[in-house]
Amino acid sequence: MTATNGSKRFEPGPHNTRLLRDAFGQFATGVTVVTTMTKAGPMAITANSFASISLDPPLVMWAPGRHARRFRHFEEAEHYAIHVLAADQDSLCFAVAKDATALTGVPHHQSPEGVPLIDGCLASFECRREASHEGGDHLLVIGRVLRAEMQQNGDALAFFRGKMQRIRNPGRGTGTGD
Repeated sequence: MTATNGSKRFEPGPHNTRLLRDAFGQFATGVTVVTTMTKAGPMAITANSFASISLDPPLVMWAPGRHARRFRHFEEAEHYAIHVLAADQDSLCFAVAKDATALTGVPHHQSPEGVPLIDGCLASFECRREASHEGGDHLLVIGRVLRAEMQQNGDALAFFRGKMQRIRNPGRGTGTGD
């Protein structure tokens, strides 16, 4: 189907998943790395399905894909951290996408719960699993934010139309007001 003004209108189905993926890609997202501690050691996965949900109580959501090789490590993780990557951390994003143990050699420390916390991110959210819900080929994971940290400066790493992009910091104050 074709809509006016040159846009493409379609009904999603198994025959056009690439088209639907491209439509989803019109929404610019931040890029995150989620970490947890497993019996095998620190584990990391990339995710751009992240959103703030509530200030009171402080809740965030992310959605690991069921097809991901590391899904099982995050499906039941009680504690995890979500790291919002800075523009200069694109190599970390690619490394984690390829290798679950990519944190080796990456500056990080541990939360009181033992979760790896990556240094130098724009923001990080230390979470305890609050709930999870079925979401088709993804699992929607709701986390209660136990602690958060943010940088005052730095550009953001974003994903738009299938490519990594830099979003420039507009230099708007400290973010401490409402």
